[in-house]
Amino acid sequence: MQNPQNPGLLARAFESPLDETLTSIPTPSGPLRARLYVPRNNPHPPGMVVVHGLHHLGIDEPRLVAFARSLSATGIQVLTPELPSLADYHIDRASADLIGYSARALANSVGRKVGVLGLSFAGGLGLIAAADPRFAPCMNFVVSVGAHDDLERVSQFLASNRIPRPDGSVLEMPAHEYGALILIYLHLEDFFPASDVPAARETLQLLLWERVEDSRKSAEQLSPASRQKMELLFAHHREAFTGEIEQAIARHHAEMAPVSPHGQLGGLQVPVFLLHGSEDNVIPPSELFWLKQDVPRCVLKAALISSVFSHVDMEAKSRFADTLQIVHFMAQVFEMTDAAGPITGKCGP
Repeated sequence: MQNPQNPGLLARAFESPLDETLTSIPTPSGPLRARLYVPRNNPHPPGMVVVHGLHHLGIDEPRLVAFARSLSATGIQVLTPELPSLADYHIDRASADLIGYSARALANSVGRKVGVLGLSFAGGLGLIAAADPRFAPCMNFVVSVGAHDDLERVSQFLASNRIPRPDGSVLEMPAHEYGALILIYLHLEDFFPASDVPAARETLQLLLWERVEDSRKSAEQLSPASRQKMELLFAHHREAFTGEIEQAIARHHAEMAPVSPHGQLGGLQVPVFLLHGSEDNVIPPSELFWLKQDVPRCVLKAALISSVFSHVDMEAKSRFADTLQIVHFMAQVFEMTDAAGPITGKCGP
């Protein structure tokens, strides 16, 4: 998975050729774009839904494609649904439902329960979907990688570089400026006058896409005052927005609870695997400890904080012992994938 272009001898021994096809998933709001990875050498493969995080490329993001191909090469049928809101850097409750509909579609296709693996904020939304009785009968397990437990708490961290742990201690680490850009992008009307919002949206969107020169050109449409604020973001002075971001978080408090696993997992019966990078400065690793409290103990199969990756990116080098921990973690996931049982209860419209 870490190096799909040049796998080692052991990986090649287990590798299976696969077919990739664009497809769509039926949902009440219309068809959902998706990509299906099907191993050729396994006539009855188990299934796994892999959900992207906040990224404009959605299911075409190269790291996601490489990850899905690597999973499928082990003999798993992988479905990657594209969630429009997450591709536009928004986190909404509808996305949790779309994860559930994706699991339902794949489960009905392979004829048994399927796993769900959510990256970043999709990890938290995947847990919410798994706690929903409409979708739980279709799911074999959920893996959350770098997930949030409470969106408001994570947002406060992105503004302040501080976040509490469940034991009352506080984790302090410099937050990634990407997080502040997303918080501003989510509620542009709180940072720019209405007349500047369309141009500010385009400018920030291009900046999030890392098209800096195009973003600077777009900023020329802004009023002088708004252009001056945007220049602070170009210059990486996100601290200048701390007060406004904190006000925006307080203003939109009610919108964050429905998209936070916190308080919504009491009835969860689907097995759960939690994985988090120790140096994650977008969603801090302290969120895993909060999730451990919210996930019912009887369904929590494994929880690991690892130095092998940061947010969802693999580190170039890692200690052998840490790599072995990841191997053991994934081995448990694969074991449960292979042992997926028949669909129980209602797994249909």
